[in-house]
Amino acid sequence: MSRADRPTRKTKPELEAMREAGRVVAGALDMLEERLKPGVSTAELDTWAEEHIRSQGAVPSFKGLYGYPATICCAPNDAVVHGIPSPDVVVTDGDILGVDIGAEVEGFHGDTTRTFMIGDVSDRARRLVMVTKQALEAGVAAAVEG
Repeated sequence: MSRADRPTRKTKPELEAMREAGRVVAGALDMLEERLKPGVSTAELDTWAEEHIRSQGAVPSFKGLYGYPATICCAPNDAVVHGIPSPDVVVTDGDILGVDIGAEVEGFHGDTTRTFMIGDVSDRARRLVMVTKQALEAGVAAAVEG
């Protein structure tokens, strides 16, 4: 195995920066969940996410990357990932919305996504979200070091 193929061991400060970046994005998603309701535009969500990330001393990971204009990527309903937030895209009762978010702390990135159910979603949409979450949890539970 060449040196380039060997895993890099992180220092304790590097690991803490990684953890902090993860805490920042998790906190941003929690904040968005509290504010997410019918009538909110994806542009508003983007503004709130950027404000939260910067208030934590972090920097949005996506904004400016390859010219990307926003802090979050959002995918309403049947849209596939990496939708660009817009004042013209407003969530409505019954929507599901995937939000992908990243933050940089001391050169390390936290990057995660969450799917939100807005208001009274259909049984089909609710089942999709719940089964997908169960699949993620099963995958995480099966993960082992190495």
